Amino acid sequence: MGPLVIAVDGGGSKTDALALSLDGEVLGRASAGTSSPHFIGLAASVAVVDALVRELAGHVVPAHVGVYLSGLDLESEVADYTAALAGLPWAASVTVENDLFALLRAGTSEPDAAAVICGTGLNALAIRADGEVARYLALGPISGDWGGGGGIGELALWYSARETDGRGEHTTLTAAIPREFGLDTVTELTLALHDGTYSLPDLARLSPLVLEHSRAGDPIARHIVDRQAEEIAVMASGALARLGLDREVPVVLGGGVVQSGDRILLDGVDAALARLAPRAHAVVVSAPPILGAGLLALESAGARPEAVDRARAAQG
Repeated sequence: MGPLVIAVDGGGSKTDALALSLDGEVLGRASAGTSSPHFIGLAASVAVVDALVRELAGHVVPAHVGVYLSGLDLESEVADYTAALAGLPWAASVTVENDLFALLRAGTSEPDAAAVICGTGLNALAIRADGEVARYLALGPISGDWGGGGGIGELALWYSARETDGRGEHTTLTAAIPREFGLDTVTELTLALHDGTYSLPDLARLSPLVLEHSRAGDPIARHIVDRQAEEIAVMASGALARLGLDREVPVVLGGGVVQSGDRILLDGVDAALARLAPRAHAVVVSAPPILGAGLLALESAGARPEAVDRARAAQG
């Protein structure tokens, strides 16, 4: 076997890994659950990545490994993760970064671009041809963040709880939300969250329900979807503005919420971008982020451009 390159892309719900030859041939795939250090901690995350790399590499030391994970939002977190990998036998040549870089590369090869991931959570960045990057702290409400499946679910429950106790207006979500958890009432779900039966990340499963009720005409659900569309555009336009990118640039959108194809949401993103960054255009990525991770890993390993093209073609 010739030189081997391995890429890992990990989000809030799953982790994918890909083995490639330096010629761009796909040699193997593997997957696991979440590897986000925000969800499971640094040591457990490293263990997930280590197991995937060992599964694909066997007894071969990879020429390069690219690890792109959600939850690596700060430079210090990237440095800590890189240090945690340093003692592993396959980590002689490794790149560690946020999974947004993999999403961006899966959607475009343009040197000036932005990416927004709207999956379990919401995050964004922009890159410029000279290597400058604009990113967000992405630490939740304390850093000004809202959105993604978790944020959508929490806000939907908030409105439903307020209707339940008489503080809020009617929404069809109030009857539908507890059924998603096999419960009868919103109060039962609230108490189940309080006692630890469920956790706040579990509310991300409500995002498809909110999109469905928005399409059916529920005003509260529509308000939540409109707010999410605006926030996606604000994240992209803010990052682009910090880099002075006021020219035509792609904004790559990924993550389960936007990849659902909901037209109300996507039309809202387009309308907000037209107002906030009129020369930017949204591109919903259809390829999985692991494709971008694989392309980045190949490029880091010094693969020829035709090998990178071959890898992209092989994955769709």
